[in-house]
Amino acid sequence: MVVVKGKGKAAKKKEMPAGDKSIHNMRVVGSDTCAVCKTQCARGLKYLARMSEPGVVGKGVPCILTKGRAYK
Repeated sequence: MVVVKGKGKAAKKKEMPAGDKSIHNMRVVGSDTCAVCKTQCARGLKYLARMSEPGVVGKGVPCILTKGRAYK
């Protein structure tokens, strides 16, 4: 007895909003990198303010200066 597998439904790709497409192409940097940056952005300054409090653990922030091409 031979079982033949038929073609199933194709999975749909989730569409990302236009503003979030390039966030996956940015490098995540820590507070030490934001502190020495020549062109500090608002996101980096806010992250620096949060990380200056004692006992806070951070995972980094996407750097807008390292943004690559957006997905189509």
